[in-house]
Amino acid sequence: MRYLKVFLIILLFALMAGCSKESDFDTAGENGIIIDHTSVKLASIPSDWISAAKANLHIAYSHTSHGSQLTEGMSGLISFKGTSYSWNNGGSNGALDLHDYAINGDLGNPDRTSWASGTRTYLAANPDVNVIIWSWCGEVSNASEADITTYLTLMNSLEYDFPEVKFVYMTGHLDGSGLTGNLHLRNEQIRNFCKMNKKILYDFADIECYNPDGVYFGDKKPDDACQYDTNGDGSRDGNWALEWQNSHTQGVDWFNCSAAHTQPVNANQKAYAAWWLWARLAGWTGK
Repeated sequence: MRYLKVFLIILLFALMAGCSKESDFDTAGENGIIIDHTSVKLASIPSDWISAAKANLHIAYSHTSHGSQLTEGMSGLISFKGTSYSWNNGGSNGALDLHDYAINGDLGNPDRTSWASGTRTYLAANPDVNVIIWSWCGEVSNASEADITTYLTLMNSLEYDFPEVKFVYMTGHLDGSGLTGNLHLRNEQIRNFCKMNKKILYDFADIECYNPDGVYFGDKKPDDACQYDTNGDGSRDGNWALEWQNSHTQGVDWFNCSAAHTQPVNANQKAYAAWWLWARLAGWTGK
């Protein structure tokens, strides 16, 4: 296993050396795409690019419970804002074509590599799919630097072998360990790689650090349920999502929806960011 990890690290640096913005497999474009807390303003997405996403994207999304926050939020959004945001497996009736739970498991379940071989099998059977997105559950929290290097190497290899497919990288959900914890360090490893190599990143953890008004909680040891330490005494005695929901009008400022492990407004923001991602992948510049 130690030799495999060394080999993967060497392979990663070799692939990085060959990745310039002119690369044949730079699917993100010359500037890459970073989806984070700044990408949650749904009204800023032009309707033409919502339509373009529905017309051109064929998405396979694979995840377990935490990853369902995106699609549960997207489902609730249809009732909240209308059928312009409809989606289903196959894209019938003008909806976005998104195959939810396309491949079993997540990026760390049942192990840290099966998702990659599963993706290859899936793409061979579904050649129309042009977007692959995988979510973590809690596996980034206990990942080593070498584990994340394995993830990045496997993703980069998929991009090389399937140049017509856009692959979306993702960070792991918050776990309350704060800015000095292993989760933050490993998420930073993913972020730095994506920025350096101009990849497509859905920054799941960054979205969880901010409420809809842009107030930052990342330095207060927030967890995936949106609980945080209000006064630095080591106890998470506040919940930014519940606080925000209680001070805003349901059905006007936010919508209720299923939200595994968390609160509805967190899933709201994950859905808004997902549509920002789809629009960017369809060609919108984000401006």
